[in-house]
Parts: sequence; C-alpha cells; structure tokens
Amino acid sequence: MTKQKVLIIGAGPAGLTAAYELLKRGDEFDVTVFEETDQFGGISRTVNHNGNRMDMGGHRFFSKVPEVNAWWEELLPSQGAPAKDDKLLGREVSLSPQGPDPEETDRVMLKRGRVSRIFFNQKFFDYPITLKADTFKNMGLSDTLSAGFSYVGSMVHKRKEESLEDFYVNRFGKKLYSMFFEHYTENLWGRHPSEIDPSWGAQRVKGVSITAVLKHALEKQFGTKGGTVETSLIEEFSYPKLGPGQLWDVTAEEVKKMGGTILTNARVIALHKNEENVLTSITYEQDGKTYEVEGDIVISSMPIKDLVEGMNDVPETPLRIARGLPYRDYMTVGVLVNQLELKNETTQKTVGNIVPDNWVYVHDRSVKMGRFQIYNNWSPYMVKDLEHTVWIGLEYFCNEGDELWSMSNEDFAKLGVREMVNLNLICSNNNVLDTHVERVKKAYPAYFDTYAEMDTLREWLDTIPNLYCVGRNGQHRYNNIDHSMCTSFEAVSNIRSGRTDKSNVWSVNTEQEYHEEKK
Repeated sequence: MTKQKVLIIGAGPAGLTAAYELLKRGDEFDVTVFEETDQFGGISRTVNHNGNRMDMGGHRFFSKVPEVNAWWEELLPSQGAPAKDDKLLGREVSLSPQGPDPEETDRVMLKRGRVSRIFFNQKFFDYPITLKADTFKNMGLSDTLSAGFSYVGSMVHKRKEESLEDFYVNRFGKKLYSMFFEHYTENLWGRHPSEIDPSWGAQRVKGVSITAVLKHALEKQFGTKGGTVETSLIEEFSYPKLGPGQLWDVTAEEVKKMGGTILTNARVIALHKNEENVLTSITYEQDGKTYEVEGDIVISSMPIKDLVEGMNDVPETPLRIARGLPYRDYMTVGVLVNQLELKNETTQKTVGNIVPDNWVYVHDRSVKMGRFQIYNNWSPYMVKDLEHTVWIGLEYFCNEGDELWSMSNEDFAKLGVREMVNLNLICSNNNVLDTHVERVKKAYPAYFDTYAEMDTLREWLDTIPNLYCVGRNGQHRYNNIDHSMCTSFEAVSNIRSGRTDKSNVWSVNTEQEYHEEKK
C-alpha cells in the first residue's frame, strides 16, 4: 500500500502534534516536517544561555481536555517526588504515584503553584484583581470608591461590545479598565483597545469579571465547590522540568523514532496548486539552496499571511485580506542578578525569599516593559545557581523593524536593565551578572485591520481540499498550547476519516467555554 505523503510546515506545538498523531497509529503516512529555525516549539521553545533557561512568553500547562492531559503525561510523566526547591523549602506538592523523581531524571512534568500579579504604582495587585484588603489599601480610598461607583455604572448601562474597550468596561467598569487594562493592552498590541476586536477578550478572559472574581473569592473563603473557575484563576499548573521547549524536543525525538523526517533551518517559501486548486508540492530554502518536495496533504502552522502570499493563483480578495493581517512581535532580555529589591510580603516560601511570581504584568506608563518573568519560580532547574542568583526575563512587545526591534542586543539589554532600576526591581546595574536577548517574529496574531474579514479568508482556504491550517499562526488566532494541539487532533482525525468539512478544525477555541477552565 502506497503511503500518503504529508508535508507539515512548522515544528511548533501544532506541527509536531500533527506529526506525532499521524505516525503513532500505524504506517499509513510518510511525514516530513519543515522548521524554519534550528529549534523546536516555536514561541513555546526554551533557550539555554550559559546554563540558564529562558521561556519565550511564559507557558502554563493546564487544560480541561482529557486527550491533551493524557498526551502530556505520555511524553512527560508527572513528578513522583519533590523537586529541588520543594526539598529545600520542605514544601508539599502534588505527586503522582510511581511518577519519576525530577532530581534523578529530566523527562518529567513538575507541578507548580501559580502566582501572577500586576505591578502598578510600585505596588503589587493580584491578577485578576481580587477583592481583599490589600487591594483596597494599595488603591487608596479615593480610587476604591471611584472604581466601585464605576463598576455599578457599568452594570446598569452596558455598552454595545464593538471593541475590546467595550468588553473590558462592561466587566470591570471604566475606572478599573483605565487602571489595569487600557495601558497594558495598548502596550501589548500597539493599538488602543478601542481599535481592537472584542473577540480577543472573549477568547482570552472568558467569564473573568468582577462577578467571577467575587464568586471565586466566596467559594475559596467558605470552601464551597462547584461551578467553573476560569483559566486566569487556576492556582496550580504543570510545567516541564527544563521549560516548555523540552516537551517539543522530546516530541521531535519520538517523531524521528517512528520514521518521521524533520528538516531544520528549512524555510518554506512557496506552495504550488494545480488547476483543481489542490496543493501538489512546496518549495523550501535550506543552506542557501532551494528544493521542491511533492506531497498529498499539507498541514500548515506558518503565519496565514506568509502561507497565502506563497501560493500561486490566489484571488484578489483573499490575497488582500492575508496581506493585511497584523501581528505583534516580541523581544525579551534575560537578566541574571544576585538579588531583587522586591520584598516577598506573601505567605509563600521561596528559595532566597524572592517574590513568588511566575510572571508580573507591568502597568507602569514610565517604562516600555510589558511583563517580567522570574524563571526561578517556573522551575528550579531553569536556573544554574538557584540559591545565589535570580534569573529574570524582561518582555517587550514591538513590531519588526521598529525602534525597539532595530536596537542592537547590547543597547536593548541596557534598556531593560535601566528600566529594572527605574522600577526598583534592582538597586543598580552593578547587580547584573549576565544578559541575553531573544527576538520572536509574529509572536502574537492581532485582532484588527483585515482580521474583521477572517471568515472570508477562511472560506477560501477551505476550498483547497488537502490543506489544513492549525495552531496559533496557522489560524491567526490567539491559541494556547492546548488549543493548538487540539487543532491538530481535529485535522488528523479528518485526514484519517476522509472528512472534508474542516469546521471542526477551525472551531477549536471559539466555543463559550474556555479550554483552560478548571472544573
């Protein structure tokens, strides 16, 4: 029996999931994956710099999808013994019977406590905002009263949700929106929330509102259960011992063991369709040379903009829409320091008594920084010298070619360190031991410009019978890891069953319930 030849573009979560799923259930398919870089995981990759590891963007592993959880457990089993920091602190942690010991093996998924806060006016606020004494104390009486009246007003007079601004104001009131959402969102996207489609909020913060926060607080206070806790409220998540990229490194190894081919530094530059609108081959560049490879099926996780522009005979309307799809790029600088000036005023114990946050949203209008991560708290194995250094990732959102993107690595690192000093995260740049800069193109598909016509573009893409668009950039949708994996589950299911309707692939992460809810 002749195998069907499947060409997969991209070795991120969606691409590698598709390859693994196609190969693990038999030998019907000849699978080749084309990856533009020399690393696996896309924006979910992990970078190792001098023994200190960087997570590109911060990735919590938490899903309500049983198939996803089983998949993660198969590739990286949950820890069965305490991790290094758990031992040092005498901290209790969820353990899996017969699970591996992270002190003895690398192929293990850790259980981590979630702490994400907002840094505003040199003070910490819970994310999402919680209704407790510290919140009101940090806000001050005037702002607290103003926020309360503003929220009541938003409950009485609901806005028609035509923008992301309307979405936030309806759920939090104008005052809290202006304090905790407006500037950060504009910094993230480079556009004011009034210009952004409200569907971004619907996908990212479904159900999160003052009402949801109040309900969660009451349930926690009185120990009641039931209902749904939204993704932003989860308190524990899984995390690969060596960062999110480890999962995709392991997956790539398994794909190769099962006979799959993975080509790295192989950038797809063209896709060729015949007169029946069927894809017949792709062209890729590698080591300065171009190659054309024929295939029966194409699974694409590359940006839709590049996908469509790389095809022949594309009608004017879908080409225009694809060319107009916007993206936000990402830069991060890892900064290694002896200590942070931030005081741990929580009840949570940490090595070195540093603040316990995984990441912190920066809402200070005096800096360009959007977030910072504390890698020590993601996994103790992300940091070479856990007990004597703190490894921080400063995150900036930008557009390829703009002022930030065009900075040299040295100048960008200096900017980051300078802003750390301005925010009183560190006392001076003399405290800095090492830095490392990373850039990620098209990290965030954006919800403005021609995005409003995405359905029209999707309809045209679906006329190509042997093309499946998966993943975050493959669908121009702000998918999390589990969402991206689910698009590939659905695509592989269609390929195996011969189903021609692709609505199940596109419908992932569009339903009302969010995939990262906790039941």
